This record gives sequence, structure tokens and C-alpha cells, in this order.
Amino acid sequence: MPTSLPALPNSRTEADGSAVVRVLSYNIRSMRDDTAALARVITACAPDLVLLQEAPRFFRWRKKLTRLAAASGQVILSGGGTAAGPALLCSLRATMERTEDVLLPLTPGLHRRGFATAVVRFGKARVGLLSCHLSLQKDERYEQGGALLDRLAGLGAPHAIAGGDLNERPDGPTFRRVAKDLQDCWATSPWGGEHTSTPAEPRQRIDALFATPGIEVLGCGVPDGLPGVTRDDLRAATDHLPVLAALRIPAA
Repeated sequence: MPTSLPALPNSRTEADGSAVVRVLSYNIRSMRDDTAALARVITACAPDLVLLQEAPRFFRWRKKLTRLAAASGQVILSGGGTAAGPALLCSLRATMERTEDVLLPLTPGLHRRGFATAVVRFGKARVGLLSCHLSLQKDERYEQGGALLDRLAGLGAPHAIAGGDLNERPDGPTFRRVAKDLQDCWATSPWGGEHTSTPAEPRQRIDALFATPGIEVLGCGVPDGLPGVTRDDLRAATDHLPVLAALRIPAA
């Protein structure tokens, strides 16, 4: 992984009403690791939007998620236990229009999955959001990929961003199904590292950010080497590496 990175665009609002936003997708393994390191990584990425997977789901999950949000300069939008793990955080720059937690059909013997969704505004720029953690079982995962596209289209926003742990590499059928309709942000504008699993020896990309075609991808990748993001923190925070993107969302 790189030791230094070119600058990623900072958050801003353009003269034409479009908004540059920084979006982070991160599997945090139920905050079972070093939560101080996790908060430091999120803070250093300076995100406007955080798409979490494996957020706390059980005993006092809301309190745990609230503490993480506060420690990293964010507020909770949606998700957590009510979405079976995915969650959304945002900075105070975002204005929330609505949120919805979605539970997907349960396959007997498999883990319950869900989506955390929201529609937010940055000035005149309006965008739908979806965080997901897809199944380990390939057939169920493929169906969930289709549900992701349907749900994103149903948010009723002119632009949309999805992110999460797909449990599949880019050459897999579900990843390709999603990337056929949406921009795979790393493939569109690579920045930083590619592989997200595992932090100690990253060899595969199973976590990704996607955007609808009208969004301009200014850079996307693993922020190893970003000022304030240390390899020690990345290894201590959780068992995945985060994906950070800068995106320009047109004015509605």
C-alpha cells in the first residue's frame, strides 16, 4: 500500500450549486476492536457521509454507535440494529430529508441482512444513500444485488451513492451486476489503495463505493497514507480497510 497520497478534494459547494462531498464506506466489525483507532481513522478522512457495515446490532447498540459518531465528528442518520448491521452517519453539513431501514428476506440458516438508506441535501445537491453488507452465499448475494439497485432507484433522488461490503471481488456476478448500472468509484477514478481485505495483508477488493452516472468521481480508494491515517490504526480499528471517495454531486 502507498506511504503517501496525492490530495483528495476537500468538501465544498461550487458556484453552480453542485457539492463536492467526501464519502467513507467502512466495515467496523461491530466495534469489537480498537474503537479509539476507528474514530481516529474516520476523523482523519473528514467525511461528509459515512456508510458503515457491521455496526453494533445487539445490547446497547444505539449507545455504542452514538459514541462512535460523537468521537468522529458525525451524527447518526439511520441503521444499526434496525437494519441488521448497515448504518449511515453524516456531518452537520448534510440536511436530512428522510431515512428508512430495510430488512431483506431471511433465508433459513443464514444471517439476516438489510439496508440503511436515506435522502440528504447539500445545498442544492440532493442525493440518495444506501449502505449494505451482502450475503456470504452467492445466490442470495446475487438477489440482494438486484434489491440494492431497485431500492436505490426507488429512493426518488436525482443522484445516488451506495457502498458496502459486497463479500465478492469485482469479477464476481453480483459485483458486476451492480457495476453495470452504477459507477464503480475506484475503477472510475482510482486514488489510494485498491484492496480492502485484510488490513495486515490486503489482497482483495470486496468493499466498494458506487455512484449513479450523473455523479463525478474525483477520486476513490483506501486512504492509507492520508495525513492522520496510520497503518497501526488501520490494522487496529477493524478487519477491513475503509474506502474513501470525493464525489461531485450536481445541483438538483
